Amino acid sequence: MAVATGPQSVTWQEVFGHPEAYPEQADGIETAIQTARDDGFAVVEGACGTGKTMLALTAGIELVRDPDSDYERVFVLTSVKQQLRQFEADLRTINENLPTDWKPVSGLTLVGKSDVCPYSREGCGGIDDSTVYDRCEGLRDRTRGLVGDGGRTSAEALAKDAREQQTGLLDTGSTTAGPNYLETAGDPTPYPKSMPEYEDVEYCPFYANFLADLPEDGDPIEAVPFDFDDKGLIATEDLVSLAAGAGSCPHSVMGALLPHVEVVVGNYYHAFDPTTVGTFTGALVDDSTFVICDEAHMLEPRVRDLVSVGVGDRTLRDAESEFTRVIQPVKFDDAGKSTVDAELVRGELQEADVTLRELEETRDFIRDLREELDRRVTAHLDREYVGWRADLTELDDEELPLRDPEEPGVDELTEWADDNGHDEGTWVRAEATGSAVARILDSVEEDDKRRAAPAAGRALATWAYADHEKHFREIELERTWDEMEPPESWRRAYNARLSVHNCVPGEAIAERLGDFGGGVLMSATLEPIDVFRRVTGLDALADDGRPVAERTFGLGFPESNRASFAVDVPKFTHSNRGPPGEENETRLAYTDAAVEVCERSPGNVLVGMPNYAEAEWMAGALEARVGKPVLLDESSDDGATERLKRDFFGGEGKVLVTSLRGTLTEGVDYSGDKLSAAVVCGVPLINTSSPRTRAVKTAYDREFGNGFETALTVPAVRKARQAIGRVIRGTDEVGVRVFVDARYARDSWNGVRDYLPAQEREEFRPVSPDMLGFGLDQFWSSVE
Repeated sequence: MAVATGPQSVTWQEVFGHPEAYPEQADGIETAIQTARDDGFAVVEGACGTGKTMLALTAGIELVRDPDSDYERVFVLTSVKQQLRQFEADLRTINENLPTDWKPVSGLTLVGKSDVCPYSREGCGGIDDSTVYDRCEGLRDRTRGLVGDGGRTSAEALAKDAREQQTGLLDTGSTTAGPNYLETAGDPTPYPKSMPEYEDVEYCPFYANFLADLPEDGDPIEAVPFDFDDKGLIATEDLVSLAAGAGSCPHSVMGALLPHVEVVVGNYYHAFDPTTVGTFTGALVDDSTFVICDEAHMLEPRVRDLVSVGVGDRTLRDAESEFTRVIQPVKFDDAGKSTVDAELVRGELQEADVTLRELEETRDFIRDLREELDRRVTAHLDREYVGWRADLTELDDEELPLRDPEEPGVDELTEWADDNGHDEGTWVRAEATGSAVARILDSVEEDDKRRAAPAAGRALATWAYADHEKHFREIELERTWDEMEPPESWRRAYNARLSVHNCVPGEAIAERLGDFGGGVLMSATLEPIDVFRRVTGLDALADDGRPVAERTFGLGFPESNRASFAVDVPKFTHSNRGPPGEENETRLAYTDAAVEVCERSPGNVLVGMPNYAEAEWMAGALEARVGKPVLLDESSDDGATERLKRDFFGGEGKVLVTSLRGTLTEGVDYSGDKLSAAVVCGVPLINTSSPRTRAVKTAYDREFGNGFETALTVPAVRKARQAIGRVIRGTDEVGVRVFVDARYARDSWNGVRDYLPAQEREEFRPVSPDMLGFGLDQFWSSVE
């Protein structure tokens, strides 16, 4: 039951963070509240800038604060960092405007260990971004080993010893510098920068302190070293300062807070990744949680990735080695020659109900599997890259399908295994044997390494469990470089991965959504909503009695502030345009249209292309013809992207050319005068020749009847609409939106105009290329 932290009568208007809601917001809030009271979900498409974040938070918080409601928390899921910040900002706005007799709404943003671990943040204690997860788990295990049953000391003593390593410096009478405290988040902690040790065993003092405060049979919230229910949103820096400053582990404190704060902001994997839910966020996944799926047009592809599994060749190699290290002491009784004690192995195996023979069978299977993998990869490269051994740098990423992507059936690797004495039981047993190997090695080896055997075992078991209609198995070759491998081996240039792709994730989405009490799924680009409902499993939930309500809100801002064009030029398909760099009428038509918008529009212009290769071509074409500076977005890390955004937003007007499948066309705030026009060239369909894409299309054909539409066309149009939506985000904003491709302009056998919402179809007027300049001049003169 929700706890009343304000007046007994709660209305959403008291929660809403602004003096008045847009009419569409009010309708959306009331729809979401009523639907959630009936254990259902509201599906909301609202144009950029229409207040969806405030809408969803208001509805959820009203339900949490209502004493007659069973909701206890709001769980926000978003795939875009910019949107995460927006939820934080709107929660602060809500708290600033709550009735004076209300407590602030408590909130917490979920982040990774590297963001909160004091040692990782400051780059000391032998921990950094690349090692924090393995080091953390190793240190935690050793800390628990020191203080657990039969341990050598207590958690309180460990924390006290770490503190005294500082004060002891002063007791020596040294005249040199005083205690060298670790500082983070602007505050000192009670511990040194170096990792402390107890009888030559490293341990984490922050975790020891958390364990010391943890009640034996009570709620972990009692170990949180500060009062949280009157602090409102606890930002990451605040969490680190409050927890580490008190000597406790910020990540452990974050986990303890999760079930108790009213709003939790996280990523899709916090709800849909089985491992994350099982080890960290499981307490949030129940019917007392109101879930908000933001950027819900990305729900299907994100979850597809999260519920697909795989295992790399290098992981298999390490797993084989781990099995061998456990098998040898028992098999050969080489006491004193191994770090692993034979009796310990026998005891662990007996407890896990795993035999030595089963360990050997799994080890041999993994070895045979790697040999078969080597044979298949070598044969493929011999066919596709004649003389590839002479120059490994010329190899590209590759997919090696293990069945016809368009003909569901048993894959070739499963058939090979059957023919070579490795039946389904061999695949399945790998999960239990892998876990047993990891437990044994963790108990005797303090090397802070994440064991490969459990990951390999889980992936191999999934290979056996997953069906062959909705799942697709293949070998993926990812370009890497490993100097330790022989110069002539493909393993020097590639990591091969055995992958099981879940082609139809709707069942997994529906199952997880069904665990929540109700919620909101929202985005600026969900239409066609009937397709969205089918592919995300919402229709299945509705069939089970969980109501699904739909709301679509177009741009409520003055139509006179925007001009929208669909330019009727030849379709930007590969057969029409040829490869990047080829000069032909189609490419000239697209360049002409982009030049018209860039030259006739003041300020910044965003040009979106179907992929990065086409973006590079367009940037070069525009540089030769446009007077503004032209910036090119290339596939890069977050730092490079942020620098590019700063360059684009600063100074005089520029042109930014990017891929419509990149990070700059959705979730990025172009509010105010940051953007005056957006041009979308072509329909950003993914590579339809990829085996995985063909398998997804085939699975959608079988499941929904039109695989090309549901799996490819609709997601592509949503990407294009996301880019166009960057321009107008407020009542006073002025701008131009341009689709360039005949498929947006008129109906045809492969046209996409019908996939635009009704309001957009009305606004995006089809124009001929020669009339685009006239329309642009007419608009800009009308708003000067």
